[in-house]
Amino acid sequence: MAEDAEYYGKHGEPRKYDPTFKGPIQKRGCTDIVCCILFGLAIIGYIAVGVLAWSQGDPRKVIYPTDSRGQFCGQAGTPLEKKTLLFYFNIMKCASPMVLLEFQCPTTQLCVEKCPEKFMTLVKAYANKKDFDYYKNFCKEGVTNTMGIPEILRLGLCPSMLMPSKPFTRRCFPALGQKGGVITVGNISRFDDGSGNMRDAKDLMDGVKNATVVIEARQVVMKIFEDYTHSWYWILIGLVIAMVTSLLFIILLRFLAGIMVWIMIVLVILVIGYGIFHCYMEFASLKGEAGSNVTLQDLGFQTDFSVYLQIRQTWLAFMIILAIVEVVIILLLIFLRKRLLIAVALIKEASRAIGHVMCSLFFPLFTFVLLAIVIAYWAVTAVFLSTSNEPIYKVFNESICEHSRKVCDPADFTSSPMQTQCPDSQCLFAFYGGETVYHKYLIGLQFYNVFLFFWCANFVIGLGQMTLAGAFASYYWAFVKPDDMPAFPVFSSLGRSLRYHTGSLAFGSLILSIVQIIRVLLEYLDHKLKGAQNKFAKFLLCCLKCCFWCLEKFIKFLNRNAYIMVAIYGKNFCTSARDAFFLLMRNMIRVAILDKVTDFLLFLGKLLIVGLVGVFAFFFFSGRVKAFEDTAPNLHYYWVPIMTVVVGSYLIAHGFFSVYAMCVDTLFLCFLEDLERNDGSAERPYLMPDSLRKILNKKNKTQPAE
Repeated sequence: MAEDAEYYGKHGEPRKYDPTFKGPIQKRGCTDIVCCILFGLAIIGYIAVGVLAWSQGDPRKVIYPTDSRGQFCGQAGTPLEKKTLLFYFNIMKCASPMVLLEFQCPTTQLCVEKCPEKFMTLVKAYANKKDFDYYKNFCKEGVTNTMGIPEILRLGLCPSMLMPSKPFTRRCFPALGQKGGVITVGNISRFDDGSGNMRDAKDLMDGVKNATVVIEARQVVMKIFEDYTHSWYWILIGLVIAMVTSLLFIILLRFLAGIMVWIMIVLVILVIGYGIFHCYMEFASLKGEAGSNVTLQDLGFQTDFSVYLQIRQTWLAFMIILAIVEVVIILLLIFLRKRLLIAVALIKEASRAIGHVMCSLFFPLFTFVLLAIVIAYWAVTAVFLSTSNEPIYKVFNESICEHSRKVCDPADFTSSPMQTQCPDSQCLFAFYGGETVYHKYLIGLQFYNVFLFFWCANFVIGLGQMTLAGAFASYYWAFVKPDDMPAFPVFSSLGRSLRYHTGSLAFGSLILSIVQIIRVLLEYLDHKLKGAQNKFAKFLLCCLKCCFWCLEKFIKFLNRNAYIMVAIYGKNFCTSARDAFFLLMRNMIRVAILDKVTDFLLFLGKLLIVGLVGVFAFFFFSGRVKAFEDTAPNLHYYWVPIMTVVVGSYLIAHGFFSVYAMCVDTLFLCFLEDLERNDGSAERPYLMPDSLRKILNKKNKTQPAE
C-alpha cells in the first residue's frame, strides 16, 4: 500500500467516484481565453497580410517568363500575347558564375512565338532575304534590310547566331544530343560562332551543362504526364474502389468486428506472403537472362525505371524487405496474442460506438474542407508575397566597367553617362526587388505566413479530434445506450468545442506550431550547411533535428489526449494535458501494450486495403493478366498509376480509419477512468462492455454469478 501511495503521488491521484458525472460535462465555461484572444488577433493579422500581399503582388511573374525590358511573355491583351516563349541571344553567357549569384542570365532576352528550329549565323542569313526575314523573328524591333551587319551587332539588335532549340518551362534551350559518340546541337557537331571562329558543340554542351540535365528530366516528366493523361480515369476508378473497400470494411467491422480483425490479420500475412512468392518467381525467371546480374550500384540512375525490373538484385531486395516485414508481424502477433483479445474487444466497442454515431464517418470531410481552405489561403498568399517586388534593372557588360551590375533605368539608359563610359553595356532586367519598408520586411511576412499556416492547420486538426472525442465519450458514459446520448452527438460536441474551447485548441496548436517552425528552420540551416566542412556543426544539427522530431511526436500524442480530456471535463489545456498524462502514466503498461496493439491492428487494416487495391492495380496496369491486355492503357511507366493508386488508397483508408483510431483512443481513456472511478458495486458499476469485463475478470456485483 505504501508503494502504491508513493507511485500515485508521483503521477497524481486516481479519479474518485462522482455520482453526478454522466459523461461530457454540459455546464462548462470558456477555457484559455488569453490564447483565444491571441489567436483571434493573429488571424486578423493574417488576413491583413493577405490583403497587403494581394494588393502588392503580381502572380503573372510566376506564370509568365520576363524579357529584358521586364515585360511578360504571352500575357493576354498585350502585343506579346502570341509570343509565349523566352529566347536568349547568347545562351553561353548563362554558364557564368554570376548567374548563380544574381539569378539572371547576362544576355538580351526576347519574347518569341517559336524557338529556332535550325542553325543559322547572322552573316549567312543576311545574304539571303528569306533567311534574314526568318532571322528577324529573333531580333529586337527596328531591324531593317538596309542596316549593315556591324551596325546590327553594335546596337545589339540581333544575336550573332541561332541554334536549334526546344521549349522547356516557356524558355528556349539548345536541342543537345549525341551522334556516333560526338556531342551535337541539332544535327551539327561544329559551328561558326558568328565571328569567324569554328566552335565544337562540346563547348556549348559544357556551357549549358545544367540544361542537358533539365532536358533529360523534362523527358521523364513529359512521359509521366503522358501516362497520367492516358490512365487518369482508371486511377480514379482505383481510388473509388479503395473508398468503397474502406467503407465496406468499416461496415463489416460494425457487425463482425472480432471475425473481421482475425480475417484481416490472416489476409495481411497472405498478401505479404504472396508478394514474397511473386518476387521470388521474378527473381528465378531472370536467371540466365543477359544483363540480369548487373548490380544496382553499377547500373546507377536511369530515367527508364522499367530497367530496374530487369535486374535480379531489384527483386531480391523487394523479397528481403517483404520477408522482414512478414517476420516482424508474425512475431508481434505471437508475443502479443493475449493483449490482442483486449484490443479486439476495444475495436468491437469502437464499432458499436461508430454504429451509434454514423455521421462521425463523414466528419473527416469537414476537416478536409477546412484544411483545403487553410492550404489554399497559404499558397495564394505565398505566391502574391513572392511576386510583390518591383522590377530591378542592372548594367551588364562584357568588358571592364565601373558601372557593372549597378542599378539603371532602361528608359534613358542610352543617353546616360553609364552608356557613354561603357559603350558595350546594356541595361537589362535583373530581378524583382525593392528598397521600401514593405520590401525590407518581406521575408518577415513570409515567415509569418508559414507560421500561421502551421497554427491554423493544427487548429483545424485539433478541432476534428476534440469533436470526435466528445461524441464518442458521450457514448461510453451513457448508462443506457443510446437513450442517454445526445440527439446529435457530433454537432453537440462541435458546438461545445467552438463555443468554450477555441482557446484550448489555439494553445495546443500554438505549442505544436512553434516546434514545427523550429524544425523548418533547422532544415533550412541544414540546406545552407550542406557544403560546409565543419563535422561538429553537422553532427549538432543532426542531433537537434532528431530531438525536435521526437518532441513533435510527443506533443502530438499529448495534444491528442489533452483534447479528449478537454472534451469530457471542460477544463483548460494545461490541466487537461496534465490529467491525461498522469492517467496514462498510472496505466503505463496498458498504454504501452494495449493502446499500441489496437493501433497496430488498425494499421494492418489500412495495409490490407492498400495491398488488395495495389495488387489489383499491378495486374491491371502491368498487363500480366490477358483479360486486361486490351483494356489497360499503353504506358511508358506502368508503376506511375500503380504508385498513385497505392498512395491515394492509403490516404483514403487513413481518412476512414482515423475516425476509428480517435474512437479507440477516446474509449481507451474512458476505460482507464472507468477502472479508477468505479469498483463494480451496485452504487459504482463499471460502464465498460461485457466483453472487456470478462477479459479483465471484472464483474458488476449486480450481475448474477456465472
